[in-house]
Amino acid sequence: MKEMHQRLAAARKDAGYPTGAAAAEALGVKQPTYLGHENGSRGFKKANAELYARKFGVSLEWLLTGKGARGGKAAPAAAAERQVPLVGYVGAGAATHFFPHDAPIDEVSAPTGSTASTVAVEIRGESLGTFFDRWLVFYDDVRRPVTPDLINKLCVVGLDDGRILIKKIQKSKARGLFHLLSQTEPPILDVAIEWAARVKNLVPR
Repeated sequence: MKEMHQRLAAARKDAGYPTGAAAAEALGVKQPTYLGHENGSRGFKKANAELYARKFGVSLEWLLTGKGARGGKAAPAAAAERQVPLVGYVGAGAATHFFPHDAPIDEVSAPTGSTASTVAVEIRGESLGTFFDRWLVFYDDVRRPVTPDLINKLCVVGLDDGRILIKKIQKSKARGLFHLLSQTEPPILDVAIEWAARVKNLVPR
């Protein structure tokens, strides 16, 4: 590991943090800042390195230079982090393949403010734009039928034809129907929504 950001990623994983997003939350560092430090797109200063070394249980010298003993003891944290089920994937066309909630396909770190009913889906492709490929979408408070507070909000939406989409909900002039909007795809007009839940968090995986 010749590069500082590679050592940072290795230290984070060894400390038990499954994702950079989980580490950023535990550190109290903004996710884009930490992720930039770990992927090498932005350098980090000694003050940052001291925080990371202390939290991840490695020596400051090793983190900064790769020299000396890796050493140290990680601060207690990630192993006890709460997990939520990953119940499906959102494809490039915004349709998802869901699995029963009692048989999740994986578990991911719970976001701040999650509840016992919070679940996640993973974006695969460019349904919300290229930036969000492989991001996690969390939701919990499922509404049947759609309630007024979900209008003009980004939601996970279940349609009566079985499709499950991530779209912004807008009222239609037709009674009981809605328009579904996104930035990258044509709108879906005048559809019946079986259930909807507001997107609670979007985080990189």
